Amino acid sequence: MNIKKYLGPLSKDNPISVQILGVCSALAVTAQMKPALVMGLAVTIVAGISNLIISSIRKTIPNRIRIIVQLVVVASLVIIVDQFLQAFFYDVSKMLSVFVGLIITNCIIMGRLEAFALGNKPLPSLIDGLANGAGYGLVLVIVAFFRETLGSGTLWSYRVIPESFYENGYLNNGMMTLPSMALIIIGVMVWIHRTKNPYLQEN
Repeated sequence: MNIKKYLGPLSKDNPISVQILGVCSALAVTAQMKPALVMGLAVTIVAGISNLIISSIRKTIPNRIRIIVQLVVVASLVIIVDQFLQAFFYDVSKMLSVFVGLIITNCIIMGRLEAFALGNKPLPSLIDGLANGAGYGLVLVIVAFFRETLGSGTLWSYRVIPESFYENGYLNNGMMTLPSMALIIIGVMVWIHRTKNPYLQEN
């Protein structure tokens, strides 16, 4: 098995910067690094395990109810992840609010189930799900890095902008805390990615 062909979501076929999927949650949870990283991990876990499960039972799923089966599998995994966060990382769970539950409707997860898991063996499906989740999480972390650093002067809630900067007139960019700035950062990432990869540019 050629592992390299499954790593496209980390660069050449990133679900956010190339496929433009999962953007809504990227706008909502990237004001700080901690919720962005946890959200990325949650989506990665759900995507990988749901791909594995659906691939394992794909030959027994009637075509007419395949979407329902997929939703049941994803919803069950999301509930487990949500309960785990509430039990062990309650502060992060509160920061993510309803967005953990909305993983159920994340088009990246449902898209990979339809496009890959239903037609491939369990191990490749697991890798595909993990890779797409990791690609999604990578973008979230990058966006959160700029938003938290420039918007709050912190990183992982620790002060990174020296106090002397503030004493000399430096001010945090309050606009970075707004979801609209996440969209702008993602737009810049899409522009850079497509500039460096001409094959992505539309004729």
